[in-house]
Amino acid sequence: MTTWEYMTTPLLIHNTAAILNNWGKQGWELVQVVTGPEGGLVGYFKRPSGGGASNASGLDAAAQAARQFGAQG
Repeated sequence: MTTWEYMTTPLLIHNTAAILNNWGKQGWELVQVVTGPEGGLVGYFKRPSGGGASNASGLDAAAQAARQFGAQG
């Protein structure tokens, strides 16, 4: 049976394609986009869990994306 790991991230409207491409290269599939509590867009992603892979991989990817896109707001 496939097991999944999930992740959410804010989507900056002026960098949406770059953000989605970045997560896609790391194996994340966009599941849904919703309006966040503060009015911005939030993307919900999933990917098959790696079994023996570290759960920190999603956190590492989030930190990388924050460094790459966070300063551009």
